[in-house]
Amino acid sequence: MRRGNTPLLIFILVLFGISIWVILPGSDIFGRDEFKLGLDLKGGSHLVYSIDLTKKDPAQTDADVIEGVKQKIERRVNEYGVTEPIVQTISNERGNFMLVQLPGVKDIDEAIKLIGQTAELDFREIVLGENGEPVLDEEGNPQWVIAKAKGSDGQERELTGKYLKPNAQVVLTPQTNEPEVAFEWNEEGAILFEQITQRNQKKPLGIFLDDQLISAPTVQAVIKDTGVITGVKLDEARTLAIQLNSGSLDVPLTVVERRDIGATLGEDSLRKSLMAGIIGAAMVVIFMIAYYRFSGFVACLALLVFVALNLAIFKLIPVVLTLPGIAGFIVSIGMGVDGNVLVAERLKEELRRGRTLGAAIEEGFRQSWSAILDANVTVFIACIVLYVLGSRLANFLVMGFATTLFIGTLLSMFTQVVVTRTFMRTFVGLGMAKSPGAYGVLKQ
Repeated sequence: MRRGNTPLLIFILVLFGISIWVILPGSDIFGRDEFKLGLDLKGGSHLVYSIDLTKKDPAQTDADVIEGVKQKIERRVNEYGVTEPIVQTISNERGNFMLVQLPGVKDIDEAIKLIGQTAELDFREIVLGENGEPVLDEEGNPQWVIAKAKGSDGQERELTGKYLKPNAQVVLTPQTNEPEVAFEWNEEGAILFEQITQRNQKKPLGIFLDDQLISAPTVQAVIKDTGVITGVKLDEARTLAIQLNSGSLDVPLTVVERRDIGATLGEDSLRKSLMAGIIGAAMVVIFMIAYYRFSGFVACLALLVFVALNLAIFKLIPVVLTLPGIAGFIVSIGMGVDGNVLVAERLKEELRRGRTLGAAIEEGFRQSWSAILDANVTVFIACIVLYVLGSRLANFLVMGFATTLFIGTLLSMFTQVVVTRTFMRTFVGLGMAKSPGAYGVLKQ
């Protein structure tokens, strides 16, 4: 056995063992016990929003507004109870977009309502005429005006949701068992609310969310710190509480793409993808062993290490596996064998020239390296181009394919050059497969 080969062999075997431990079902490592599947495999809601930065505060930068919107959406989704949601921002020449993927969420309309509303809450008073009667609009409904009061600094301020503490919750009234949203003001909000309830006793106080009246309770007493929003259904109350706690969005969002993916379709797609991968890998193994004999067998062992390493990385990063992503992984399996084919053919040529087995192996790898490098660099460039184009077009399926193919190609270089060579040196050093016929070289 070549000097220095033993430590490398031990390293490969340890790395392979760790990879198997990571990918085994039930291996809870870094808090993850399963692969992260995309919506096309797991099912759920897929939403893409356009971010309207023309409505932002001029004092804020575009980057700050986009990041603020992203954080608030993440808080809303997390409080809603979605497992492993994906919230990503995309900026390109077409504009600024927000991708939201919610695995397991079947009601896409509810998801849109939760995420997309700016959730700007304000309290309004009825406009009264000179005779003390409410002023009506063209449709005969009372007109409302945002309630104002003097703050702690003596300046008049509008009573909006920005003064709420992030602890709104849904409660049930003891008498009627109807849901309500209980909220609490901060110090400044309490000062404003006390003045407004004091002058509106026995009058309705309108509660508006995104300019829509959702409740108009009659003020029965002066209230300072807390209040409730009534007249909402249980699901609406839960969504409203989440929106109030996460804060209002700084700019409006518009849905530009929506997809509802069923879990049944996802399971069927995953099953078919796995079957395709198994059949493809089996065909590769059969061909390599039948045509290249022992060197093909060693290449298949290296391919096994490659698959384990690849899946372990997918789980640890984690990589969100989609149908195109799995396709990229399957393609990379073929790429993983490609370099071994070059080495096996070069090995056969060197044996035909009369070289010893050990010398033929070393020369075969040396002569094949430049072709392996060129082929993989070409794939790397293609992956980068696909990823960039997918990012610019907000096409995450293309990005998933590029990501898994890039990782697979990178690992295939490692297995082609390091793992296969180490295994070949080990087996030759142990005196196995000494005959040229074992490598597919026929007698002249």
